[in-house]
Amino acid sequence: VQLQASGGGLVQAGGSLRLSCNAKGSFVSINVMGWYRQAPGKQRELVADISYGGSTKYADSVKGRFTISRDNTDYTVNLQMNSLKSEDTADYYCMAAVRSTWKMPFRDYWGPGTQVTVSS
Repeated sequence: VQLQASGGGLVQAGGSLRLSCNAKGSFVSINVMGWYRQAPGKQRELVADISYGGSTKYADSVKGRFTISRDNTDYTVNLQMNSLKSEDTADYYCMAAVRSTWKMPFRDYWGPGTQVTVSS
């Protein structure tokens, strides 16, 4: 299973970016998909996640500014980031809880980080 992310970049404060992540490979089911971030010198933290059924969870710091969505037909999770702030600067990682076969439990897979830089 591979997670391929895209959409990072440099943006001015107040601007918007959209991150996308697509799961590819051999698997039978994906449960939770989400986005985490890690700023220099800080621990990785949850930004937002979304269940297969569409239930969402957001970090308090991004509520009202970020929106997570997913497409279960092509195994994609998106993060629309609006009103970006300098403190949103970080490497962003997508995550998916994937079941490779029906006999296997769900296992977390991670994509490579995509850098988001917000200039003030």
